Parts: sequence; structure tokens; C-alpha cells
Amino acid sequence: MINSLITSFVTVFVIQSVFAAFAISLKSDKLTDLSYGLTFVILAASLIFMNSSPNSFQFLIFTMVFFWGLRLAIYLFMRILKTKKDKRFDNIRNSSLKFAQFWFFQAISIWIISLTFIFSLSSKIEVNNLLVTLAGLIVSICGLLIETVADWQKFKFKEKPENKDKWIETGIWKYSRHPNYFGEILVWWGIFISSIPLIKGFQFLSIIGPLYITFLLLKVSGVPMLEKAYDQKFGKNPKYLKYKKNTSLIIPLPPKRK
Repeated sequence: MINSLITSFVTVFVIQSVFAAFAISLKSDKLTDLSYGLTFVILAASLIFMNSSPNSFQFLIFTMVFFWGLRLAIYLFMRILKTKKDKRFDNIRNSSLKFAQFWFFQAISIWIISLTFIFSLSSKIEVNNLLVTLAGLIVSICGLLIETVADWQKFKFKEKPENKDKWIETGIWKYSRHPNYFGEILVWWGIFISSIPLIKGFQFLSIIGPLYITFLLLKVSGVPMLEKAYDQKFGKNPKYLKYKKNTSLIIPLPPKRK
């Protein structure tokens, strides 16, 4: 299992380094998010390939990671092609050192999150609790569906010229201000739950993966950044303040009533 950790670490950094080299030399934003999703897909595929006798439940976990990563990579790539640039990099795009630091921390984050499935896809344990594995996969599938619907609704909303400089509060966004992040969190906790029958001992430290992505989205780079940006942009708009007051932050819930 230590070999799996080392191999996965090297794999992630090699993939990210290749993408980073092109992105830094071209000063391009178009590869950062694309490489994010694809790195998970390539890593999971390599772990399955190196496992001499993967069982059907490991293939199910791999399939979950594969579809999640591929969907995210395609969606984010389509989005950046439309928006042309990512505002996050406005102050670092022209600095090779600062841009390289972003890629380094992205690689670290990918590896930490991947701990969720590294041990389970490398495991030789026979699954003896099908209900736990299936329950985890159901949680992940629900998360993927929520995330996909939320992203698609927001993408279509922003495509319409009349919605320029507006916030979305229709569809699933009527029930949560950040349903895409809620779906993302469900995906990773579901993968961890489905992995439980395939891991043992210190391998349960793989819970660091879903804990890390949950903390990242709720406290660091996800919700806080968007909430701050929306408050600056719409903070004086009574309709937005009403939407913010009456709508759940993360978990989709019925809007509050007066």
C-alpha cells in the first residue's frame, strides 16, 4: 500500500507538471481546470491497471471516479473556452513563479483528495459488505447528478444575454446557493463509504480525502470566495439579500418563508 501512495503521488505530479509546463509557457488559463478532472481519471485508471485482480466493486468505484472526472473536465473546459479567461489568475498569470505555485498546490490537493480511492483501488481484500459499498455508490451517484444539474442550469442561465450581471435563483439554485458544491461533497463522501469494505487499519486515514475537499469548499476556495464576490457585486440589491436570507447555503432545502 505504501507503493500505491508513492506511485500515485508521482503520477499526479508528472501529469500536473506536463500541463503546467504548457500553461505557464503559454500564459494560458485553459488547462488548469481541464487537467484537474483528467488527473483523477488517469490516476484511477492506472491504479486499476496495476491491480492484478480487481473485483467488480473496484471497477464500480473506478467508474464513479471516471465519470465524475471526465464530466468535470469537459464542463470546465467548455466554460473556459466561452469565458476566455479565469479571473483567479489575473494577478499571477504573467508570473511564472506564482503560476507554478498554483499548479504545485493543485497537485497536492488532487493527491490528498485521491486518498479517498487510492487504497480501495489497490486493495486485495474481498468485499464482504455489499450493502456498504452500494450505499456509498448511491450517495456518489446522487451527488454527481446534483452537481451535473446545477452546473448545467447555471451554464444555460449565463448563456442568455438578459442574465448578464445577474445571479441564478431558479431550478435547483432555488433551494441552495451552492448546490454544485453540495453535489461535489456527496460524491467524495460516497466514494469513501463505498471503499470502507476494501480497506483496513491505517488505510482508514483515507477519510482525509473527503474531509479535505469538504473543508476546501466550505471554508477556503469554494463557498467563501463566491459569497464574498456576490456580496461585493449584489450586496446592495434588496432582491439578492432576500434570496440570500431565504435560501440554504449548501444543502438544498425549501426556501424560508416570512
